Amino acid sequence: MEQPVTIDERFTAEATEERYRNGEGIGKRNEPTLTPVEDFATDFDHLDPTWAADPYPIWDDLRDRCPVAHTERFGGGWLPTSFADVQAVAHDTEHFTSRSIVMSNFRPDVSEAPEGGAPPITSDPPFHHGARKLLLPAFTKTSVGKLEQQSRDYCHELCDALEGRDVVDAATEFAQFIPVRVISDMLGFPREDIDAFLRFVKNVLEGINEPLEARMENFEVLFRYLQAQIEDHLAHPREDLTTYLIDAELDGQKLSADHVIGTMSLLLIAGIDTTWSSIGASIWHLAKTPDDRRRIAADRSLLAPAMEEFLRAFAPVTMARLVRDDFTFSGVDMKADDWVLLSFPSANRDPAQFERAAEVVIDREVNRHAAFGLGIHRCVGSHLARMELRVAMETWFERFPEFSLEDADAVTWSHGQVRGPRTLPIRIG
Repeated sequence: MEQPVTIDERFTAEATEERYRNGEGIGKRNEPTLTPVEDFATDFDHLDPTWAADPYPIWDDLRDRCPVAHTERFGGGWLPTSFADVQAVAHDTEHFTSRSIVMSNFRPDVSEAPEGGAPPITSDPPFHHGARKLLLPAFTKTSVGKLEQQSRDYCHELCDALEGRDVVDAATEFAQFIPVRVISDMLGFPREDIDAFLRFVKNVLEGINEPLEARMENFEVLFRYLQAQIEDHLAHPREDLTTYLIDAELDGQKLSADHVIGTMSLLLIAGIDTTWSSIGASIWHLAKTPDDRRRIAADRSLLAPAMEEFLRAFAPVTMARLVRDDFTFSGVDMKADDWVLLSFPSANRDPAQFERAAEVVIDREVNRHAAFGLGIHRCVGSHLARMELRVAMETWFERFPEFSLEDADAVTWSHGQVRGPRTLPIRIG
């Protein structure tokens, strides 16, 4: 006779529901500023349509005349644009806290540190070290290698559905599905929940100007979903990342419910949008740059350096920090709880760090880019992201070696701190 399941007290609805509903931990709030930007040096906004469509001229201009830009939006923030300044902030955990990494109109209390809402990316030292170490076994080259064949098979399935068509959307019909499948399988989530996963991504990363009540409602939907998955895993344990987190210990103690749910949300959201964006941006560049496409089609060995160059030139991720206490950095006076927006994409375009920084050089030999971040929060999933990007591009070239951009004006890009194509009409053949 099957024994009744005892639900771990950490994960009962009563243990977590009220916190998310009431928005505990959100300390400072301000009303969104929705007016157009006139000068990005004094009023930058990473949601501005001009920024979303083409941020590179903005960053180049700021790097020349105002290396650390300022804004009063989102309660006040700063934007370092040089590689040196971005690197300095990323490595400075004394003056900058990671307790909130999405620059929005709501900033969590100091009480959220050192764990933060999505450990380890929102964790400060010394807690960060143990939280990050827990995840490392799942993202080693060996562990990632075990996922390669199924990822390749799935890429071919996606291409099968595109065969025989003249024009396809490489973003919505190819790129977005690959990381969703990989991450959902790693976490042991139902594959058919893809629409929910994509909504979670959009709500968290692009809905930052929504009212607090709407933001919290969206987060509650996410957390309820994750709690349901945990309950299913408690009832039916299996070998996946969710069961691993439920059973994991840190300093001799089981992880808190907040820690488990926060880490799951991090893997689900960050693991999808970043890789989706990188795959899409790579196809976008090659579709509009036939010389590069032809070179790779003729010599597939170029794909490896080209991938690193696409990661440098079209780095998808910008990360935020909060200033701990009043602090003068690079000639500007920052105030406690000011945002600092770490633009790794801008750092990767700094001519002081890279030769021909504004160009895409697919056979670049030295390429120490910051696409996966810098400092203690460098992306734990970089091996996984590289594998997914490589397999996606190898499969695409195998199936569609000739392709071009159907309509440049129809390409749209995401808003916020992860940038990538959201519609990408490609002509095949």
